[in-house]
Amino acid sequence: MKIKKVIYIVFLIVTNLLFAQKTTTTLFDAANDLYRKEKYTEAIEKYETILNQKKVESAELYYNLGNCYYKLGKVAPAIYNFEKALLLNPKDEAIKTNLTFAQKMAIDDIKVIPKVGFSNFLYETISVCSVTAWSWLAITFSLVFLLFFIGYYFSATTVIKRIFFVGMFFLLSFMFSSLLFAYILNRQNKTIRPAIVFEELVNVKTEPKTTAENAFMLHEGTKVFVKETLDNWKRIELTDKSEGWIKKEAIQELKE
Repeated sequence: MKIKKVIYIVFLIVTNLLFAQKTTTTLFDAANDLYRKEKYTEAIEKYETILNQKKVESAELYYNLGNCYYKLGKVAPAIYNFEKALLLNPKDEAIKTNLTFAQKMAIDDIKVIPKVGFSNFLYETISVCSVTAWSWLAITFSLVFLLFFIGYYFSATTVIKRIFFVGMFFLLSFMFSSLLFAYILNRQNKTIRPAIVFEELVNVKTEPKTTAENAFMLHEGTKVFVKETLDNWKRIELTDKSEGWIKKEAIQELKE
């Protein structure tokens, strides 16, 4: 009796998953069809329905959503969605190209001060792979290490044993390095909190209060980096190292 219940529950779960996947695919196809027909507003509604109800995220979904907003001339949402797509697929040239086009629509032209130092060099180096990729590499190295251990254990000759032993040493080093890189990258990604300004024009304050002096002004579409949150305010930094406080509803963080 219990086995029948378990089978029935598993059947329901699998059926619901398949139905949800089919529904998502249908919505996505319908949204793409609306985009091709230049019905961008309706396409946006369907894309966002997938994001809100199905909790499905993909670079393609954000990319298409960004294209819709770009076609409608909505700067901030276009840049925001292209940036989200780029987070999921950092090497996609089409996303990078369209993001550049969208950024040209923004008013603010903030200079980028290049980062220097060993920590930045390390971050740039390990950023060639994502946290997930480094994790899978660590798993792969551990599995190959296990195979080498089995080979070492069952080898009949000293020479073969030495080869397997040396291989195990390198594989163990690669495995721990991959785990370390995944940890560093994950920690760094949590520290760096990029956001996009969504208000058409907003005053950035010198202090987290409405009566404080204005430090500078920002327009929609500008990318900022959140350093601190205090009540209804967020301390932000620009790529030129300018800092100030902005109302939290004026921006949307990319990593929520």
